Amino acid sequence: MNKSFKQLENSIINCKKCPRLVNFRTQIAKDKRKQYINEKYWGKPITGFGDRKARILLVGLAPAAHGGNRTGRVFTRLNDSFITTALKCVPPGDKPTRNELNNCFKYFNNEIENLKNLKIVVALGKIAFDACVMFYKQQLQIESDIKFGHSKFYKLPNNIILVGSYHPSPRNVNTGRIDIKKMTNLFLKIKKAI
Repeated sequence: MNKSFKQLENSIINCKKCPRLVNFRTQIAKDKRKQYINEKYWGKPITGFGDRKARILLVGLAPAAHGGNRTGRVFTRLNDSFITTALKCVPPGDKPTRNELNNCFKYFNNEIENLKNLKIVVALGKIAFDACVMFYKQQLQIESDIKFGHSKFYKLPNNIILVGSYHPSPRNVNTGRIDIKKMTNLFLKIKKAI
């Protein structure tokens, strides 16, 4: 069932299907990082946001413990883009279970269904890419040899293009795995593909 964005946001925010994730996100919101000690943490599942007429969907794996779990948002808004996560709650050790991902895939699917102009899904990081592949294997008949690689493009049977990207994390930036030039070049390729 395709819910409106507002209904979907309410469903996501009120979700308590994964006890391990509920306990972890709540504990993180109580045991704040020192630099955020005076801030009120969101401590609930996060929803996607951005341009609802977007042709590009950016997908991270999950909110960061002291990022999205603190602010209630992931990343920042871009033009012609909608930003979300495959998993709506922060998982312990950044390692969700298959069941936890499957619980969130209904929300992820609903977000995708609401993005009527969607052309490209950009997975930020290998784990988010693998989650997208897992999701699409359940939804479509796709080839099993889809492998992560930065700037690798895969056309899916529904004509959506799945793109792999290194995650723009501080670790990847500091080690040189990703930099402004690589990210810019990737989005220039994405712009051409639209």
